[in-house]
Amino acid sequence: MAPHFRIKTKLVVAISSMVMLVVATLSTINLIQMVRQRVDYFYQEGELAAHLVFNGARDAILEVGNKPEPSEFPLLETEAIRRLQADDGMGSIMQGIVGYSSTIYDVAIAAPDGTAIVHSDLYRQHNFLPQRGDFAGVRNANFFYLLKAVYGKPEVYDISLPLQSKGKLFGTIRVGVSTVFVKSDIQPQVNRALVFGLISMLLSVFIAAGLSNFALRPLEIIGRRLDLQLDQVSPKGDSGAPSSPPPSGGTNNDEVGQVTTKIDRLGQEVRDVQQVFSALKDNLDQIMANLQDGVLLFNNEKRALLVSASVEHFVGKLRRQMLGQEVEQIFDQDSPLSRAVIRGFEQHSALAQRELSGISGKKTGVSLDFIEDNGQHIGALLTLRDAESVHTIEDEIELSRRLSAIGRLTSGVAHEVKNPINAIVVHLEVLREKFTSDDPDVRRHMSIIDSEIRHLDRVVQTLVDFTRPVELNLAAKDLNELVGEVLELAGPDAQRHGVKLISFPVTLTLPVRVDADLVQQALLNIVLNGVQAMPRGGILTVNAMRSGAEGVVEIRDQGKGIPPEIQEKIFNLYFTTKKEGTGIGLPMSYRVMQLHNGSVDFQSSNTGTSFKLHFPLAATPVPQKSISAVAGV
Repeated sequence: MAPHFRIKTKLVVAISSMVMLVVATLSTINLIQMVRQRVDYFYQEGELAAHLVFNGARDAILEVGNKPEPSEFPLLETEAIRRLQADDGMGSIMQGIVGYSSTIYDVAIAAPDGTAIVHSDLYRQHNFLPQRGDFAGVRNANFFYLLKAVYGKPEVYDISLPLQSKGKLFGTIRVGVSTVFVKSDIQPQVNRALVFGLISMLLSVFIAAGLSNFALRPLEIIGRRLDLQLDQVSPKGDSGAPSSPPPSGGTNNDEVGQVTTKIDRLGQEVRDVQQVFSALKDNLDQIMANLQDGVLLFNNEKRALLVSASVEHFVGKLRRQMLGQEVEQIFDQDSPLSRAVIRGFEQHSALAQRELSGISGKKTGVSLDFIEDNGQHIGALLTLRDAESVHTIEDEIELSRRLSAIGRLTSGVAHEVKNPINAIVVHLEVLREKFTSDDPDVRRHMSIIDSEIRHLDRVVQTLVDFTRPVELNLAAKDLNELVGEVLELAGPDAQRHGVKLISFPVTLTLPVRVDADLVQQALLNIVLNGVQAMPRGGILTVNAMRSGAEGVVEIRDQGKGIPPEIQEKIFNLYFTTKKEGTGIGLPMSYRVMQLHNGSVDFQSSNTGTSFKLHFPLAATPVPQKSISAVAGV
């Protein structure tokens, strides 16, 4: 379990931490500036030493270079080296630089091959000098690399200055700077910064303690006042509800914990009442949300105290807009319902269950009852009910009863019709065998008659299959081919209506696995509906296309469109707006698409209607296979 701290301790820790953060930040910035300044100073000191040596060496090199043998550079170079090595002043300059500076480790003049011509350490003269890092790189590096170079592994870096004679490199002046010396020079200032930071932190602790006492003084006053209130609410000896435990992160000895405990004890009764009220409110909201009837509860000032969610449908306003409003503000629309409710409140007369027209003209059942207590008016209860929904349910029950009877009748009619159809098919086959004409038009018409009779047989069978399983004869088929067959079947009917059928076939094959007869009938139903929607003629387009992994057949007419109020009913069985219609075509087409795992949707306006039938495309042609699916309406 995590330890609990007094709030005074927390304040001290918080203020001390803040001061530590500020001190650490300022110390870091000061350290960065100090280190960079010292490193710059050491670099400038090394450069100055290099120029001192440069000036002394340049005089010796120029003195030899002015001799009358300018073409003999190697000889001149050797003479210059001899003079430099024999020059006691040069050695004194180098030794003086090393002895005077606190950071310069050594000074040397190195030949181009790296050997020491003159060195501040006589024992290293004529020896090969090792390669060292450039101190300029340390000076220009970022702060972290600079600290690593100064406080890391001891290293010696060079400050170099080239010596040239006759335009050729004679040698290089190397001034070595030791990081050990740099660190020892910087360390006292770093120590002073650390001491300053520690002193600041200690002072912050004392200051934080004083501030915490000053800040917590109001809490002590609040605690004493709460004690007075607790003595009045819960006198000594009263065995009321137990006080709540202190909140997590505090104790009873903590100032905030003590005040919190007293506040919890003082608010115990309020919390209990709030819990009961909240539970009742949630239950009431749930009940009101599930009510189909609209319920409004008014107080004696005719203001709405309670509004169920369904009231929005009757009044046309949001629930939150009605709460707290007067009845005249809620029913401010001009309608028989509004006038009757306002008149009932004005005359203080109850309304029995009546049916009145609401804001949208819909019939609404309304009842108004006034609530009284000991003869005093305290409120009113208004109930609204959707009368049209009640009538609709009654009509649907009656329709279901009739559909059940029609279903039984359809089954009997289908049985009686199938026998004549079978007889026609048999006699048509006999007629085809006896018919000897070779006229292709005659044979084509006979084939169409045979195909249509078989389609009629399937339609009759479909009426029976709406309530029992349907056998699908799936086979590979091209949607373009199906569209062509449908256009050929619909051609004569379209010609009689003055409708021109147009199709834009695509060269792309659209393979699907379908029951060709059922899909052909489904497409034909929609095409003929489109033809019949243009009694004065027009253009009907039927196109097959690909959309992703689907094949789509679009059928678009130029009729007057489907009225919005019946669009959601057009796929209902037996629903039709035609005098001679059966209400079977579109429901059957919808059902056929469902059996093929497809879908059908449409868009309609006053300029025409467009149906789209979506088929899942087959990856490759597959052998014919029969499956069974349960039909549903």
